[in-house]
Amino acid sequence: MAAYGRIHVDVLRALAPPGRGYYAALALVGAVLAWALYAWSVQLARGLGVAGYRGSVQWAVYITNFVFWIGIAHSGTLISAILYLFRAHWRAAISRTSEAMTVFAVMTAGLFPIIHLGRPWYFYWLIPYPNQRGLWVNFRSPLIWDVFAVGTYFTVSAVFLYVGLIPDLAAVRERTTGWRRRMYQFLSLGWQGTQEEWRHYRSAYLFLAALATPLVVSVHSVVSWDFAMALVPGWHSTIFAPYFVAGAIFSGLAMVLTLTIPLRRFLGLEDYITDRHLENVAKLTVVTSLIVTYAYGCEFFMAWYSGNAFEQAVFRERALGTYAPLFWMMVFCNSVIPLMLLARRVRTNVRALWVIALLVNVGMWLERFVIITGSLSFDYEPWYWADAVYQPRWVEYAITAGSFAWFFLWFLLFVKHFPAIPMAEVKERLTP
Repeated sequence: MAAYGRIHVDVLRALAPPGRGYYAALALVGAVLAWALYAWSVQLARGLGVAGYRGSVQWAVYITNFVFWIGIAHSGTLISAILYLFRAHWRAAISRTSEAMTVFAVMTAGLFPIIHLGRPWYFYWLIPYPNQRGLWVNFRSPLIWDVFAVGTYFTVSAVFLYVGLIPDLAAVRERTTGWRRRMYQFLSLGWQGTQEEWRHYRSAYLFLAALATPLVVSVHSVVSWDFAMALVPGWHSTIFAPYFVAGAIFSGLAMVLTLTIPLRRFLGLEDYITDRHLENVAKLTVVTSLIVTYAYGCEFFMAWYSGNAFEQAVFRERALGTYAPLFWMMVFCNSVIPLMLLARRVRTNVRALWVIALLVNVGMWLERFVIITGSLSFDYEPWYWADAVYQPRWVEYAITAGSFAWFFLWFLLFVKHFPAIPMAEVKERLTP
């Protein structure tokens, strides 16, 4: 019983009034977000011409960010749903962080198709519903596919996170007063912890886990079809669906490490998010890194084997041309650096693990950028190549930085108002 009481004390201590460091972090992300909002206001006033679009390169940093954040969202479903179905008990300590990360990453990703629109105030035209204008959406448009993919994934992920929170919200309710108690009372849906409630809770959680699992494959496959359905060299490939899914899980696992390593220190949760949990995530990271590396090799092999001059030109340019520095940095971050995780000494070194996770995040962003701009810059018109090299401008840099600020803002607010550790699941893992 003492152990059960200690779990409540340790986890709820993180919900105490924050200190100066927390407010400093909020101020920093707030300043970056304000800079991004100013940049977007400039784009709204002057049009998309303030972006660095050139010739055929009309998908660039904004779509890169969209694919990147959708990929980040996938590890939450992997850890919380798939590992739950496989009864991997170590997932309990980091599942809440992963689920919250999933929801906030989808919220961030959903902004970029809107930002990318020339007239973003008409984004509701992408939603299929009967209206007085007599307009209907074009289901052959990738934008419509993204609306369905993001909407479905966000709904299921948010419900999955909320259902898992209910028992812990009831525990917080009993230890708070005033408006906080009323808020937790409302959110906990009157949970009393009876045997009947637990039976329904387990059934619902298992159902949502089974429902969310196919979304790991389906949602990012739909995102990959935005590219694979086009005839652009370097995009038109059947490998894109599994390639994007593996890359999404890879980048998401890296973001889990990026968040949980500082989180457990600043919230004092080292006893619950242990080195063993981080090591298990690192093992999954190196496995997905090998899959992504294999996909890189397959891309180049198929370009050579196809005998298609345009495909070969795109991949030759990708490795040796204008974007070669970014390409080789991508390979270094995604294929070489993660191999260090094969050594147990590195996997159990928290600082090294955090640096590797940061580099993987950088590499996965560069991967999406190289795929999108590299193919559009060197398509079927060789005479146009010299004038089609894309250079991002300050507006795109600001909005990209603002997307990270938006994501971290929600995450900071979450960990100070909701338990970062699923107390009910951690209790179940205690041995007598």
